[in-house]
Amino acid sequence: MNFKFLFLYFPLLIISHSGFTQADTDLWVIETSGKGSRLNLNTATAKPLTNRPEYDNQPSFINEYQLVFSAADENGNHDIIVYNFESDKFTNLSKTSDRSEFSPSITDCGMYIAAVVMEEDKKQRIWLYPTSFEPAELLYDDIEPVGYYDWYDNKAAMFVLGTPNRLIYVHGRNEILDIDTATARSINKRPKTSEITYLTEVSPEKSGIIQSYDIESGKRKAYFEGLKGAQDFIWIDKNHLMMASGNEVFIRKYSSPEWRSLGKVKSDTHQNITRMAYSEDLNVLVVAMDRL
Repeated sequence: MNFKFLFLYFPLLIISHSGFTQADTDLWVIETSGKGSRLNLNTATAKPLTNRPEYDNQPSFINEYQLVFSAADENGNHDIIVYNFESDKFTNLSKTSDRSEFSPSITDCGMYIAAVVMEEDKKQRIWLYPTSFEPAELLYDDIEPVGYYDWYDNKAAMFVLGTPNRLIYVHGRNEILDIDTATARSINKRPKTSEITYLTEVSPEKSGIIQSYDIESGKRKAYFEGLKGAQDFIWIDKNHLMMASGNEVFIRKYSSPEWRSLGKVKSDTHQNITRMAYSEDLNVLVVAMDRL
């Protein structure tokens, strides 16, 4: 697939990360039906959205019909790509030869697409790309290397790589809150709450614990174990989470005692679902899968 390097105006809707290994991955789209506890995954509809030997990963919906993701070109440089489900077109939001962009997502204000940028000097910091296509802006000049992040109240909760790794929340330039240390890569705000949720460290033999820190109250919670070996989870609404193991997708209500399988994606070319993005408006789940 050759992405068209075009620049369009998006109405206000808008790694090679150190220590992590990248696989050749593609994005797949799966139709869903129902909502919440009644959500069903129509695995027979699963099909590739991208199909290239390079890295296409880290999907995130930015509005009711557009998805952003990080895509590598033939030289290994990563750019932000926008896919429009209405027009079935791919568009470059960024095309930079001196840096690579990862983990794109919409900011709370809707005016920027944020990304972790691997800069020319190998610093990893969060940059903001205006939806009006003005020049990108550096968010926190003194916080790096950033691995992953999410938003609450227009401020970032960030996984900062180091010894140990740290999960922090930036109240202001001189007010940084340390949330935890032994965290995995999945950082997600629980919808319609002030909770930042995350997984504790994961290994092939060890399940991470989904933890919560409430930015407003300062209260901590341990929800439950994630799936064994899985590093990624998403909230599909305030009460339900989704994870995957191998090619199988699971859902769980935060107060439920167990995970429920939504089915397996059958493929002779791809395996191992990792990152996911769900759109209630489109009734689709987008997943990243490794190429065989």
